Parts: sequence; structure tokens; C-alpha cells
Amino acid sequence: MKFGYEDLDVWNKAVEFAVEVIELVENISTHRKHYRLLEQVEASSASISMNIAEGKGRFSKKEFVQYLYISRGSLYETMTLLEIFRRKKWISEKGYSKVEIDGKQIVSMLKGLINSILGKNF
Repeated sequence: MKFGYEDLDVWNKAVEFAVEVIELVENISTHRKHYRLLEQVEASSASISMNIAEGKGRFSKKEFVQYLYISRGSLYETMTLLEIFRRKKWISEKGYSKVEIDGKQIVSMLKGLINSILGKNF
């Protein structure tokens, strides 16, 4: 028996994304004062899939959609932190570009899932 969220492509993509982000920042060497930012990007990237899963476990479509919006917010937070890291040259352009592409795909998948739940056909 599987959990309901395991069959969601967007959840699987979000888990892969979190692994990518964590691997990307694992090798950053920076002063101790920046550890909080590194921990935050790890937390926000993991939060994307966690909110999808939590929302799927709720009892109404309205609650599920709310958690999908929270998931999208976590993705935006992750991308903002990675942009800061890119500008600080803590991560490479190539590394950033890969997660940016994947992040945009997840945003699109979240939008599609939200629209399908709400019955919108765009």
C-alpha cells in the first residue's frame, strides 16, 4: 500500500529537486555566520514536497490546494536563496541553471494540479 502523494508526479519531482539542492549546497565553503542560510535553503527545498504530501493527507480539496500554494511559496523561497548564493558565487552558474529549470517545471506542475483540483481548464 502506498501513501496517496507517492503517485503524484509533482511530489516525486519535488523530492528529486530537494536532493539536487542539498547536493548543490553541500560543498559550499563559507564562514560560520552563513550556516543559517545554508540550513534555510535545505529546509525550504525539502518543504516543497513535504507540503504536497501534507496537503494530500488533508480532508478537503480546499485544504489540499492551500498546501500546494504553500509548497509553491517554499519553491520561491528556495530559488531566492539560490539566486543569492549564485550572486555570491557560492554555487556555479551551471548548478543554478539546472535547479532553475527544475524549479520552473515544478511551478508549472503545481499550477496544473491546482487548476485540475479547482476544475479550471486553461
